[in-house]
Amino acid sequence: MPNIAKVLARVVVDDLDKAIPLYQALSGAEEVQKFGHGSVELASVGPFLLLRAEGAEGYTDRTATILVFDVAPVVRDIERAGGEIIEGPSAGPNGERLVARHPDGSVFEYIAVPNA
Repeated sequence: MPNIAKVLARVVVDDLDKAIPLYQALSGAEEVQKFGHGSVELASVGPFLLLRAEGAEGYTDRTATILVFDVAPVVRDIERAGGEIIEGPSAGPNGERLVARHPDGSVFEYIAVPNA
């Protein structure tokens, strides 16, 4: 069984409330989940993860957010491949999370969503 449940495109915006309608229209998503992580305000809209630009500086280096069923295999696979766990695993607003740099230099955030 694959471990990846969903991949979210990360989009840095200046104003969440102004940006949400467009991303709802593009994705057909009716439900929007707004939440915070540290000083960053976020909104999950279908396959998009919107981040409010002010305070998002430390979050703009990530290629995408990947929702997985379990972070343990991610840690194992990245370390075996010669990648690096930059942050975590640790508790996040939506589940256990980690940030990893792949051997090619790309950086991804992984979030465990066991019931996805």
